[in-house]
Amino acid sequence: MFISRFMTKDVVTLGWDSDLAEAKQLMVRYRIRHLPVTKADNTLIGIVSDRDIRSAMPSRFFHDRGIDEMEAERLTGVPIQEFMTKNPVSVSLSSTLQDALLLIEKTRVGAFPVVDENLKVVGIVSDRDLLNAFIHVLGIKEPGALLGIVVDDNIAEMERIIHTMVSENVTFGSILVYRDWRPGKRAVFPYLLAKNVVNLKQKLRNMGYDILDPIEWYIDKRI
Repeated sequence: MFISRFMTKDVVTLGWDSDLAEAKQLMVRYRIRHLPVTKADNTLIGIVSDRDIRSAMPSRFFHDRGIDEMEAERLTGVPIQEFMTKNPVSVSLSSTLQDALLLIEKTRVGAFPVVDENLKVVGIVSDRDLLNAFIHVLGIKEPGALLGIVVDDNIAEMERIIHTMVSENVTFGSILVYRDWRPGKRAVFPYLLAKNVVNLKQKLRNMGYDILDPIEWYIDKRI
């Protein structure tokens, strides 16, 4: 899935010659936490976050409900270029959700401007956008059940499991695969678009599969 499908297209940007007061006002008005900073031709040169603004003033003067006179006075005239992140990490229209997710893990940044081949800002993607995207892709907006199945590490096993689901008239929204479950084995976690999967579980057990309880497995691994 490409970023272009899930990014925020009507992105609010900030001019390179703006000050922190304008940045704070825009964040409050549009309820956002990141503002790409651009030249007059919309070329990306930086990004400023609410954390950058907080670093410019004592925390007791910062709040999310608006900007008062004291805040405005302290932030007015403070060049955005002094606090923005210059040459920020960005993604392209051809980047995937996986690319952005790996970047968030690597950089610990909460949002990335999306740019075209000329570094013009065409959107922005945040950690919240990615969360919503994966909820959509995984099909978990619909009520269902998560099942865990231990299988041999070969493609034929996946075919058998899917055929069994079809025979039980159970469809799935997505399937996640844990490839390194143990030597020669992988764990498959299909998200089933059905609440009653007792018959399916029993049929899979009768076929010789180990059925996992995903919640118990997760808690056990964390302990």
